[in-house]
Amino acid sequence: MPQESNAGEAGAAVEPLTENTLEYMLFVIDSQRSDPRKARTRLEVIRKAAIDLAQSLTEDYIWQREGFDLSLKSEHGLLFLHGTTDYGDAIEDEWLIVYILRELSKAHPDLWVRVSDSDGEFLLVEAANALPSWLSPEIDRYRVWIHLGKIFLIPFNPKSRDEPEHLSLLQAVTFLRSNSDALIHLPAIDAEAFHRLQKYPEQIANSVHHALVTIPRTVAYILHALPKIVAPAVEHFYLRDANSLRPILSSSAPLKFPPEDLVTVSVRFSKTLYAQLKSQRFDAPPRWQPLLRKNQELDLLSKEDQKKLERLEMGMKLTCGLEMLAANAENSKSRVVREMAILLEDLEEDGSSALPSDEEIKQWENVDCDDDDSWLDINYEDFERELEGKQAASSSKAKSGFGEAQTQENLRKIVSRFEAFLNDESAGLEGAELDRMDVDDDDEGDDDDEDMDDEVSFDEGVFSEMMKQMMGIAATGTAEEGKNRTVDAAEDVMDSDAEEDRDIQELASRMEAELKEYGSLQLDPPTTNRAIKSKENLDKGKQPMQKESNQQASAADDEDEEIDIDFNLAKNLLESFKSQGGMAGPAGNLMGLMGFQLPRDEDDEEQTSHD
Repeated sequence: MPQESNAGEAGAAVEPLTENTLEYMLFVIDSQRSDPRKARTRLEVIRKAAIDLAQSLTEDYIWQREGFDLSLKSEHGLLFLHGTTDYGDAIEDEWLIVYILRELSKAHPDLWVRVSDSDGEFLLVEAANALPSWLSPEIDRYRVWIHLGKIFLIPFNPKSRDEPEHLSLLQAVTFLRSNSDALIHLPAIDAEAFHRLQKYPEQIANSVHHALVTIPRTVAYILHALPKIVAPAVEHFYLRDANSLRPILSSSAPLKFPPEDLVTVSVRFSKTLYAQLKSQRFDAPPRWQPLLRKNQELDLLSKEDQKKLERLEMGMKLTCGLEMLAANAENSKSRVVREMAILLEDLEEDGSSALPSDEEIKQWENVDCDDDDSWLDINYEDFERELEGKQAASSSKAKSGFGEAQTQENLRKIVSRFEAFLNDESAGLEGAELDRMDVDDDDEGDDDDEDMDDEVSFDEGVFSEMMKQMMGIAATGTAEEGKNRTVDAAEDVMDSDAEEDRDIQELASRMEAELKEYGSLQLDPPTTNRAIKSKENLDKGKQPMQKESNQQASAADDEDEEIDIDFNLAKNLLESFKSQGGMAGPAGNLMGLMGFQLPRDEDDEEQTSHD
């Protein structure tokens, strides 16, 4: 558990959290409760309420690595509740805890909550577009607090020499106690920072995926007795190495779960765990090969036989994960893993008589449940429909959605923020305004920069118009206004010096070449995704229609045009990010500036392994 250093009281840097770790602190701020004993009693009451709330919401929830937990902590003279959770690759675990804490703050008016992760104040990252200009990552530590279900900010005046730029935890809590009226609350920050919580609490149930797998009867017994053991089992398989695989790949080493006496049962996964297990390519170990060899020709199998093979492969992966987990289960820090070790010891003593029979297995709840996993697949036709935000009348009966609601919402936010970025009228010749952390405070080289600015100058309006046209972003004004601006811009360019023209063309060519290289610029998109057509083509072969019908058709065309522009923009951005291959690039940098962290794409790696 990460601990605050003593130097933190003076505002010095504290020990950073490990990757994918969430930290939460809960304080009781009440001027009437200054007695430490009363404060401790109140914190114990809140702790019990928090644990009860978490258990009621997550009774059937499968945490990726660690669950929600709180303990009493004393530090720098402060008494508070503290907890950390390693959520691994399951970002849903992090947001579920934020939801629990926000609901808890609504029920306890004297409760103030701070949450942060390895990225710092991640709630501010979510609300990047709504933050005041003075708030930067360099000074935001301990300034963000959840109270009564809302976000409050501790203010900072850059012009005041008395205010500390870097708050310590003690200074922040002191401010909450003595000057809470000066806190800043902006509804726009709440809306942006908590937009992922709109799907809760329904999302807790939606995060579960049931799948039929073919596994040894012993594994079925363990999973039925300890359903949450599936998380560390998948984790061990997902992070396997040569040492952990050695007994599994051996033809003679003893196994706790040999591939024999197989049964097909439904296993409850989280969607993250299921995706991790299904996406892994894994060659069958020697003792599993006879079971799989006869079914290797997938093209010759019926659909039902293909399903049976997929269930067997998933069961093989899950069983191997449990085998690696059981190798050192007695010394595990996880309670559920130690419980599995006890079950295995009992099985060794009682023998196979303790295992369930086929008739007993049939009585298990949801034993035949097999959820549709099409949520793993995304195609661009569904993607285009979802960008529209609503289904057309003709497709109302069609299959809805290409993914989860949160994925759809994130894609729309990417498009809207990118358009706002390019349409930002406040950005001048210096470019877009970045966070303070992106600005170099060194004075060295300032004179050289000013000289370069004097040597190279161009009409920023012309350049902005060129960029919007290249990226396919429609002008915000009317067509006539756009035409006038284009004419005016052309006249300005003609009046400029020839040297400046060459500078502009050279700069634009270099930028266009870089965008083309990374796939962000697609000047000639496929005709199947185009909605912008010439008036002659639209009118060709059409009979005169009533005025009302014409107006409806015109409105529909305008809507389709806007939708397809959004589709091409988002598609090009995603393809550009994918082409970076995990390295830095223009698409990733732009998404980062707009508050998005896109996940790494595994398609190329998977395709390479197939080859």
